[in-house]
Amino acid sequence: MFSNIINEFSVSYLIVFSVISLYLIIYWNYFYRIINFCENNTRMVGKTVLITGCTSGIGKETAKDLAKRGAKVIMACRNIDLANKIKEDIIKETDNCNINVHELDLASFQSIRNFARQINEEESKLDVLIHNAGVAQFFRNKVSEDNLEITMQTNHYGPFLLTHLLIDLLKKSKPSRIIVVSSFGYKFASINLNNPNPTNAILPCYLYLVSKRANVVFTLELARRLEGTGIVVNCLHPGVIESNLFREFPIILYWLLKFVLKPFFITVEEGAQTTIYLAVSEEVKVSGKYFKNCAKASLTRKVKDSVLGKKFWEISERIVKLQPTDPKI
Repeated sequence: MFSNIINEFSVSYLIVFSVISLYLIIYWNYFYRIINFCENNTRMVGKTVLITGCTSGIGKETAKDLAKRGAKVIMACRNIDLANKIKEDIIKETDNCNINVHELDLASFQSIRNFARQINEEESKLDVLIHNAGVAQFFRNKVSEDNLEITMQTNHYGPFLLTHLLIDLLKKSKPSRIIVVSSFGYKFASINLNNPNPTNAILPCYLYLVSKRANVVFTLELARRLEGTGIVVNCLHPGVIESNLFREFPIILYWLLKFVLKPFFITVEEGAQTTIYLAVSEEVKVSGKYFKNCAKASLTRKVKDSVLGKKFWEISERIVKLQPTDPKI
């Protein structure tokens, strides 16, 4: 009997989630499907760009575009074998051999520290840091080796720690940029300061939206703290993209989203445009802003609350266990 109740709940959950997902995808892409391509021709020769999560999706497209512009591209990826294959593909397409692959698992603080140590030892400068990597657990809770909910760790706490560990290199390279890939989905979530590590969430999919709100709050607070340092920090909504975030869906729902709704998604090339714009445009001198379609967009009032930003920052510092010897922001 108990198992029947669980099965009924699971089916109901699937139906409700599917309906909401379909509504959001169709509504936002039908009424707001205006894609502005980055038409800026700025060359990036002599610039070093670090991109997390660039073996697929908009991260891969961003790496390819910046390589075409002559940048040195550091691909920070969890799957090294796949990353090296993508690297070779990009080299063939762009004739830019200045591409390095490093292993980085944002769901592991030790991996982040090992990666940052290597970058600080090997690189003399870092002009652009792009926090692109992201995961979503739609139907089950998952905990990392650090005993943190994996969506929150990968999408927020990992980038938070990585930024700290690379901040001195960014300051040395000023003017430099930090770009955070968020989502308009931040509007549908809130951050519970009393439960910053929700390992037993009733709706795991909701934590993806929470992590995207955390991205925005982090961006704004980081911008406040870096004011006057020569580092600009901005976040963005890339659009609703046909991406690997749906890979954990039940097979029927996965194929439904992938093919039936394909006309309502934007392509990864389209989705990468705002990230590229923020990385290359000489017009982007503002900091602490939110962009979509290669232009500034408005944020909700509550997400801009500086008191919330400060409190969440302090909580994040404790969760990532910053050491006395770590760089301070």
